[in-house]
Amino acid sequence: MIAVAVAVAAVSYQYFLGSYLLGIIVALGIVGGAIVVSANTIIVIFASSQDSGFVLYDILVGMGSEKQSAGLLDTLKMERVRTILTHTYPYPHEHSRHAIIAVAVGKTIKPSYSNFSRWYIVWILVAAVYHLPSFQSMGVDMRMNLSLFLTIYISSILFLLVFHIIFLGLWYIGLVSRVAGKRPEILTILQNCAVISVACCVFYSHCGNRAILRERSLNQRNSNWFSFWKKEERNTWLAKFLRMNELKDQVCSSWFAPVGSASDYPLLSKWVIYGELACNGSCPGSSDGISPIYSLWATFIGLYIANYVVERSTGWALSHPLSVKEYEKLKKKQMKPSFLDMVPWYSGTSADLFKTVFDLLVSVTVFVGRFDMRMMQAAMSRVNDRDQQGDLLYDHFTEKDDFWFDFMADTGDGGNSSYAIAKLLAQPSIRLREDDTVLTLPRGDLLLIGGDLAYPNPSAFTYERRLFVPFEYALQPPSWYTAEQIAVNKPEVPGGVALKQYNGPQCFVIPGNHALHGDIDVYQFKFFSELVKQKVQEDDSVIIITHEPNWILDWYWNSVSGKNVSHLICDYLRGRCKLRMAGDLHHYMRHSHVKSDGPVHVHHLLINGCGGAFLHPTHVFSKFKKVHGVSYECKAAYPSFEDSSRIALGNILKFRKKNWQFDFIGGIIYFVLVFSMFPQCKLNHILQDGSFSGQLRSFFGTVWNGFIYILEHSYVSLAGALLLLIAAYSFVPSKLSRKKRAIVGVLHVSAHLSAALILMLLLELGVETCIQHKLLANSGYHTLYQWYRSVESEHFPDPTGLRARIEQWTFGLYPACIKYLMAAFDVPEVMAVTRNNICKRGMESLSRGGAVIYYATVFLYFWVFSTPVVSLVFGSYLYICINWLHIHFDEAFSSLRIANYKAFTRFHIKSDGDLEVFTLAVDKVPKEWKLDADWEGEPKQPQQMSHLRRFPSKWRAATAYQDPIHTVKIVDRFVIGRTDKNDNVTSANEPVQ
Repeated sequence: MIAVAVAVAAVSYQYFLGSYLLGIIVALGIVGGAIVVSANTIIVIFASSQDSGFVLYDILVGMGSEKQSAGLLDTLKMERVRTILTHTYPYPHEHSRHAIIAVAVGKTIKPSYSNFSRWYIVWILVAAVYHLPSFQSMGVDMRMNLSLFLTIYISSILFLLVFHIIFLGLWYIGLVSRVAGKRPEILTILQNCAVISVACCVFYSHCGNRAILRERSLNQRNSNWFSFWKKEERNTWLAKFLRMNELKDQVCSSWFAPVGSASDYPLLSKWVIYGELACNGSCPGSSDGISPIYSLWATFIGLYIANYVVERSTGWALSHPLSVKEYEKLKKKQMKPSFLDMVPWYSGTSADLFKTVFDLLVSVTVFVGRFDMRMMQAAMSRVNDRDQQGDLLYDHFTEKDDFWFDFMADTGDGGNSSYAIAKLLAQPSIRLREDDTVLTLPRGDLLLIGGDLAYPNPSAFTYERRLFVPFEYALQPPSWYTAEQIAVNKPEVPGGVALKQYNGPQCFVIPGNHALHGDIDVYQFKFFSELVKQKVQEDDSVIIITHEPNWILDWYWNSVSGKNVSHLICDYLRGRCKLRMAGDLHHYMRHSHVKSDGPVHVHHLLINGCGGAFLHPTHVFSKFKKVHGVSYECKAAYPSFEDSSRIALGNILKFRKKNWQFDFIGGIIYFVLVFSMFPQCKLNHILQDGSFSGQLRSFFGTVWNGFIYILEHSYVSLAGALLLLIAAYSFVPSKLSRKKRAIVGVLHVSAHLSAALILMLLLELGVETCIQHKLLANSGYHTLYQWYRSVESEHFPDPTGLRARIEQWTFGLYPACIKYLMAAFDVPEVMAVTRNNICKRGMESLSRGGAVIYYATVFLYFWVFSTPVVSLVFGSYLYICINWLHIHFDEAFSSLRIANYKAFTRFHIKSDGDLEVFTLAVDKVPKEWKLDADWEGEPKQPQQMSHLRRFPSKWRAATAYQDPIHTVKIVDRFVIGRTDKNDNVTSANEPVQ
């Protein structure tokens, strides 16, 4: 079915018109477009499927001289073009290749939510489009290919299932090799059946189902591609293109010709589907030629069976080496790490997150104030003989003249971010350029990790994949390392080797982060207070590391926590705490005290939770000024307050992109809110209003009436709205007063309810418009199946009754499966027909099953429409709250799943007692990694420790200049002088504001 359009225009319009028509061609999905530009003319030629064979469109716009135009038309020989391009054997059916091509280029079926969402939307759109005759008038009719695809798909699945059952039976009784006992993969069968169906439909789109081509001349049958170029046409530059259809016809009739007739294969005469006749004029008699579609299907099925039998019967697949292509593919897969992505905190499909929520609810509602794990640990570890108590003090670094150590916190989220920091920590040294000087910072002898090691919950899987794997890639464990003893025998050093003799990097982890009371308990307080009395001298300087930065969180929440820690700092250390550090907040901030006459309990407050988890904002904490009666000023913030505020904008633009799984919850919530509003039967006042402003008034008036209806009559929707209001109120942080929380909650729910009502009315208007224009509610249920059965016997003859026999053998399962699978594409029709019945006879006229079917069909489309809107509304809510009200700092940034802005802090205790502090950061974390050639090429000794290697990390960024080693920078640097009367403190940089 080829249609040719020729447009002639003046030279001044040729490029504009060419672009315009080409845009139309692309927009309509028309196959085979071409643009030919001459000196002052443009010719646009495109192919399109049409209902009545070949139609020729001649669009002649004479904008140039008659002589010039006539010359071109003489060259084209329009009558000859019409003869050449008009198909000699037109098909009475419509078929389009667009849907099949879309299926062919789609991604492989994978059990992921993104693929499910993609295929779900495609299904819904296809089900809607094939009902629209306006598309059919342009040659886009999906019915034949859609019904043919489903029929072949179901037939293939049934046939292969029967084959596998028979094959397994033969294996069970010992007639085939024992290696055949492995069960076939169901997903593989489904994928193979889909490929077979697509191939058959593509063939049908191009070649049809012709059996015998009658009344064809000998010259036409024997012509081929080389005969196109007759001597007198060799100089005609359009001849080759204009005769493409003849080539296509010859390819279909010669290369893919039918395998023969049933008389040639008597044994197959009752087991085949026949092809249709295609001839000039009437076709007397009936066809006995085997359908080329059937022969193609049988060939593919035969290849699958032969391949499967050979592999399973001989064990060839188990013993044969990989092919070069498969080997290269496997090697390429091993050339990059399999890091996990950032945790999707708003996933409605994650079992881990539901488990985390459940554990939190249990711990908060059941055990708060009643049970503390630390109490049980203390009770179990108490012994009468004090000499038998384990020594918790490690002083094996005391002999060093100077000492380097690192601090990081909140790792174990995304693999890319965690590995980026781990790689920097593992390097023997880091070279940095600051102004005109080059700094070399050696690797720390000690690493302190401030907690939060595995998100979203501490399972064996999350610890392995989110914590251990990135760190093992950065610095491989020693030869004596055993994964089973990682938490049993600590420190993990060779037998007979003391810590003082071990010169490798060491790591200490602060246990018990997020303690139930957010404070040290009485036993811990006793231990630390005695330690201060016995070990800490009057001129010593102390660094205290806790998990949570109580000083800034207490200010933010207007609460008091960590009383025991504060008591220890203020009343026992009495000014000797020079630095207090914590993680928990996934950003970097440093506050230094403002000199005053009063006592200073803590000189510097440092937060660094940039170890690998999602980013937290800094701008919501910009007004923190005082703790313990001492004033502080912000000396550094990373990211800066301005960048932090700008990043929050991503909630509006990127919330759904980052949180696709939130659709699962959001779509259901919106449907519950308007469940009782379907259907809206009286919408003519909106459609018939003459002015646009009047239509808008009527539209929003109907929305308001719907809201009143929910309050007065709709119990289901009202209950859903009340539950959502309670959840919204509870979701607002307690930082605000109850009145403000109520206002925020009501506004939040009102936005969602308004959006749901507007979407409901738009969907109902769309259905009503289609019904009024006779696009829906015309055929009833099973329209696609009924249409296919009406044309099936015409285009796929079955004179021997093969289909009837299969139906009998399968007890009706064969046509029933096809019928109800095709019904999945009649969703719009079912919705419209049922809606009409409800509007005419009332909801009471439907059975319970009919009501379920109606609401299910409505939900299928409403879910697709509502999911982008619910994400937009919720993302906008988070943005407003974080930037205007400074609340939801955790929720508004965990939604963005930002892997960038990662940092750790490196400390240097100098021989003179000064403490140098460097905070090193990476603005952008690489997303792609590849094997480091330096790591691979460095000679490896059998017992060589990985920390002694020059290149200890296995992976580097795919783009060299993006590697953390090259992009790391100093975002904060300061020095804490040795304790003296003047308490000198110098800083190398000003506050990052």
